[in-house]
Amino acid sequence: MEELWQGFITSISSSTRWVTNPTMTAGRKPNGALTVWITLDGLTLLGAAIVATAYKMDAAPGMLVKGIWHGTLFYGRSAGVLLSFLCGLFVALVLVSRRLHLYTPMQLSSILHEQKLSIQACFTAGLLLAGALYIIKGEDIPRTIVLITVGLVTLSLSVRRLVYRFMLYRRFKRGVGTRNVLIVGTGPEAGALRHHLESVRHLGYTFKGFVDCNGSGSNPMEAPGDVIGTIESLFDHARRHFIDDIFLTGPCDREVIRRVLKEARVEGLNVRAVPELYEGRALEQPIEYVGLFPTIPLHSSKPPEARLLVKRGLDIVISTLALLVLWPSMLVIAIAVKLDSEGPVFYCSERTGKKGRVFRCVKFRTMVQDAEMRRAEVMHMNERDAVLFKITNDPRTTKVGRILRKYSLDELPQLFNVLRGDMSLVGPRPPLASEVKEYTLSHLRRLAVTPGVTGLWQVRARQDPSFDSYISLDVAYIESWSLMLDLKIIARTVGVVLAGTGT
Repeated sequence: MEELWQGFITSISSSTRWVTNPTMTAGRKPNGALTVWITLDGLTLLGAAIVATAYKMDAAPGMLVKGIWHGTLFYGRSAGVLLSFLCGLFVALVLVSRRLHLYTPMQLSSILHEQKLSIQACFTAGLLLAGALYIIKGEDIPRTIVLITVGLVTLSLSVRRLVYRFMLYRRFKRGVGTRNVLIVGTGPEAGALRHHLESVRHLGYTFKGFVDCNGSGSNPMEAPGDVIGTIESLFDHARRHFIDDIFLTGPCDREVIRRVLKEARVEGLNVRAVPELYEGRALEQPIEYVGLFPTIPLHSSKPPEARLLVKRGLDIVISTLALLVLWPSMLVIAIAVKLDSEGPVFYCSERTGKKGRVFRCVKFRTMVQDAEMRRAEVMHMNERDAVLFKITNDPRTTKVGRILRKYSLDELPQLFNVLRGDMSLVGPRPPLASEVKEYTLSHLRRLAVTPGVTGLWQVRARQDPSFDSYISLDVAYIESWSLMLDLKIIARTVGVVLAGTGT
């Protein structure tokens, strides 16, 4: 907690450049995420208006709705007029918030600056509403309700943004949700940018290496091991290290920059440049501050953030409900595992998740305690090809373990991994680190998303020993992903589990 608080303090002190010129601030969120935040603002405003009116009129929610509908709440004001006022306040709040760039990525502003703008947006929208009421002579609508509504909205939005930032920093601290970065250039600017990104952790960036821009003539400022390649191999390294953003800090040939931008569009990567290096190409581009570093976004990808937020919400809701319903069964399983053989109830193994992040995956123990030490003894019995390892009648499996595996009950504790955000309900299965070492560059595609408890391979080709089929189904899921596909896989998983096809 102390380290997290220090992150808050650092974010305040490291973002002292507060920019209000629209041409000097960060770009807006992708449309999907923008819709989500606007919807949340609208729900917050509606809740505040209901609470304020109920408090002032001392009425129960049911009587409140009835009074508005029949026009008896505010001396004959119809429901349409009242809703128009509320919608007008909502529109004003959204327009002012967008004007003040409150829907930009949170890492690009400081805590205090964001809180200041939130208060400014709410008060401005409130003044516009008060002005409208004065113009139409709406004296019958109590100004107390307006003041309480604006006050509650201001408090709610400020607290919500603060809590969200707190949660975001916690995820960054665990290495979840960070953006991997390659820096093109090896000069002093590149070294300074690398130091800034690594020292200000709340920005949410993870440095992966420098790329030398041929012909730049700059002297490397870092250790030789930090330079992982040249501009020709840039996108090979981008795929290998799951890169999200490329920062251009060294002077490169214009044709090289064009090729980088063209390939970045195909790969869906963000490209940023230090402004003074590309003044000819970026004269009309806005400047975004990454911490204290001004950058020009030459290309920005637009991931489906709204759908990903919904997916995460479904993960939390479904896994929480499942744990509440299944905890008695899980307790019985834990007792059975403990009584059946010596050793711990749970088996924890290090798995590789999204963008190569390593996490501890939890399962009920289904094998004898020294199973890992005896792995070499049964390698000749492997029934899968390439890096996969699976034995139908593994002699290391316990009696209870065979039943758990048959019905996939050993994987129930992974619901806790889902709640932590290490896994999703649906996605490619998380591989062992030893398996990832044998992956080719094309195989790493399956690590571009959050791993899942179940997936397309589990419901369509669980008994298929082919590694190529395993990879192709995972890639097919990534390329055709939708929320409906996730729901279909979850539904089919129930049937697969009940059929007892596990081994």
